Amino acid sequence: MTGTDIKWTTMNKKKSTNNSSGIVYSTNPDFKLEDDEPSSAETPAPKQQKLRIRLDTRQRAGKAVTLIEGFTGKEEELEELGKKLKTHCGTGGSVKDGEILIQGDQRDKVLQWLQKSGYTSSKRI
Repeated sequence: MTGTDIKWTTMNKKKSTNNSSGIVYSTNPDFKLEDDEPSSAETPAPKQQKLRIRLDTRQRAGKAVTLIEGFTGKEEELEELGKKLKTHCGTGGSVKDGEILIQGDQRDKVLQWLQKSGYTSSKRI
């Protein structure tokens, strides 16, 4: 082996979706892993977002959550939107897998807030 040899090891093949999810071993101190994904993905304007709001109880022990799906854009902006919605509703929740979960049946509050904030294409399912 030379000083620039690289070895790839994948920890769990079921969870890995691209080649960069494994661990990289390199003996080259100047080695940098190249990102395949473009980091300049722009988030469309709120007017162009088509968010869907629905009530969901699956796999939640019968507890209801308001699910907001259909957001396209940066993960940071999705987190920020989720935080604002949780604050407006006065409840807990989370952002997972590109969806915002708000505890309880908050569909009317969420739809009202989204429309005030410029998400005019949002609709309740």
